[in-house]
Amino acid sequence: MRILVDADGCPVKTEIHKVAVRYGLTMVLVANGGVDGPTDARVERILVPQGADAADDWIVDHAAADDVVVTADTPLAARCLPKVAAVVHPTGRRFTDDDIGSALAMRDLLAQLRESGTRTRGPAPFTDRDRSAFLQTLDAASQQARRAR
Repeated sequence: MRILVDADGCPVKTEIHKVAVRYGLTMVLVANGGVDGPTDARVERILVPQGADAADDWIVDHAAADDVVVTADTPLAARCLPKVAAVVHPTGRRFTDDDIGSALAMRDLLAQLRESGTRTRGPAPFTDRDRSAFLQTLDAASQQARRAR
């Protein structure tokens, strides 16, 4: 069981590391640029070739049913769910088969609005409340995956 992290721009690497240490899990940071984050034996760094979806493709190819994936990328979340991996957003939202379709539809709608010139709000600023919610959700997902093993 591992925690696979879409590491480019991930704001919760420290929190992921805390959970990985607590449960004796490997934290795998996947990026196509410099991979920063905690340094210890539990942290693996995977540097993928440059390309829009190279990190996503690596994560999907290596995700397994007992893994937890951390990403803010809705299409990546949708690709990981069929692998039966738990997928958690850095704000603490857990992606599920029941809600991924509506999340993708909303993403596509907002992209179409921006392309047509409509100004949309970006994501809300990341808060301490988001960080706390993330820690709770990641901890619960990690415990659930451990029990499933």
